[in-house]
Amino acid sequence: MRFKALAIDLDGTLLVGDEVPDANVQALRAARDAGLQVIIATARWSQFALRLADEIGLRGPVIACSGAQVYDPEPAVDVFDHRLPADFIDALFEICNSTRCIATITVGDHVQIKMDGEPDAEFLTPEMRWVTELTRNTEDLPRVAAIQGSGCNARIRDELTERFSDRVSILDSIGPTGKIILTITAKQATKGAALSAACDHLAIEPASVVAFGDAENDIDMFRLAGGSVAMGQADEETKSVASFVSKPNYEAGVAHGIERLLARGEL
Repeated sequence: MRFKALAIDLDGTLLVGDEVPDANVQALRAARDAGLQVIIATARWSQFALRLADEIGLRGPVIACSGAQVYDPEPAVDVFDHRLPADFIDALFEICNSTRCIATITVGDHVQIKMDGEPDAEFLTPEMRWVTELTRNTEDLPRVAAIQGSGCNARIRDELTERFSDRVSILDSIGPTGKIILTITAKQATKGAALSAACDHLAIEPASVVAFGDAENDIDMFRLAGGSVAMGQADEETKSVASFVSKPNYEAGVAHGIERLLARGEL
């Protein structure tokens, strides 16, 4: 089977910290030049994904907010957009505001970051806003919440998982520093559902996509895609769902996976 597109996770997959290894950049450009559509599929916000895509030289829609959004910059439209429930956000913000954590909340066209102490200005991208307390905008609910902090995350798991299990997904992902982050979206917002919407938008079949990832929130995407590549440092559950286990992200696992597919004539 000849694949037509790649769906690439960022943190723990394409990225090492906030940097893209040169081998990964060259491999993605080779895939692009071979005629493949490259779709970034990240838990981060769309502006971050689009800046990275532009630096590499990629065009087309991005999957952002861990599958809560598919955004196409050409017509500047959301192909897919799901928000967290208001009552869940109220409960989540109460926990985050009363427990030490780093909380990154993507709301519309900006990102709230709640942490102890004001971060250095160079840390903040234009869409990021540091806050001392999270507050809910009644007219613009968040797409995704990413929470780091063992005590806070334990409370979220204990107090909110069962209560909101029918409407909210609370999954582990890997952050830029390699630490576990709780990634929280509405139940219908998964990377698998977002990939399906992106494929419909591009008029291609999900079976013609190879997905690359490293964590629990990539599994739905792996199950939908025609092929899947897990990074070598991924957890065992993610590896077990993948078609192929590549090298770790810090050894340019994306490049290794793409080169293997190109060598076998599958791209």
